[in-house]
Amino acid sequence: MTILKVDDIGIAFGGVKAIDGVSFSVDAGQIFSIIGPNGAGKTTLFNVISGIYEANRGRVELSGENVTSFTPDALATRGLSRTFQNLQIFQRMTAVENVMVGRHLRERCNLFADLFRLPSVIRQNRNTRDAALNFLGEVGLRGSADMLAGSLSYGACKRLEIARALAAEPNVLLLDEPAAGCNSVETEEIDRLIWRVAEKGIAVVLVEHDMKLVMKISHRILVLERGRLLIEGSPREVRDNPAVLEAYLGKHGARQPARA
Repeated sequence: MTILKVDDIGIAFGGVKAIDGVSFSVDAGQIFSIIGPNGAGKTTLFNVISGIYEANRGRVELSGENVTSFTPDALATRGLSRTFQNLQIFQRMTAVENVMVGRHLRERCNLFADLFRLPSVIRQNRNTRDAALNFLGEVGLRGSADMLAGSLSYGACKRLEIARALAAEPNVLLLDEPAAGCNSVETEEIDRLIWRVAEKGIAVVLVEHDMKLVMKISHRILVLERGRLLIEGSPREVRDNPAVLEAYLGKHGARQPARA
């Protein structure tokens, strides 16, 4: 079942087309990777899908609903969560508190009850903490729940950010370079985590430069070049496509692997 559909998206900055006519769809439980050389428009495309940028043309659908002009908070309530290329965690809060922040969309807000700390608020806070602990367990950080986020390793912080995104119970999870800066052990942990997320039926869309990771976990791959769709296909189809080699290595470099 298609959960995310992007149709003919285009956006320009000062006359420069950052994204030009990109279309694709992602099914529930699918791992869909977006790759391309630096400056290809990958993060810009993410920003359009997640409501940070408004496209000049095209359409984004989430579970069949047109959400093209929706703000990030409106998209979050409809089941779209994301992480960012640069860590966006609260370093002076504990790991569990960071994840609890991601649960606020699933809480019932009542100003009167909050002001007077009614029993319903206390129960809700307890339930939110319990849920956050469960999400920390899913990313392998249950034992670090009460540690300050700023004291965790870089790889652990990457997983913490994913846990916070999952706390909103999304149908679509956008991951912007989840393995960037991670060592081989941390990358393997991210690999396994993404698989587990997809197995829950969540559509995972990721931008990633680690080609070994992309080729290993992706069901489908889309290649961008200068804001345009170069090719979409299986990992094998993308890996064997001469145009992809040329985009990454240039014409001369692409001829070398072809002769090898």
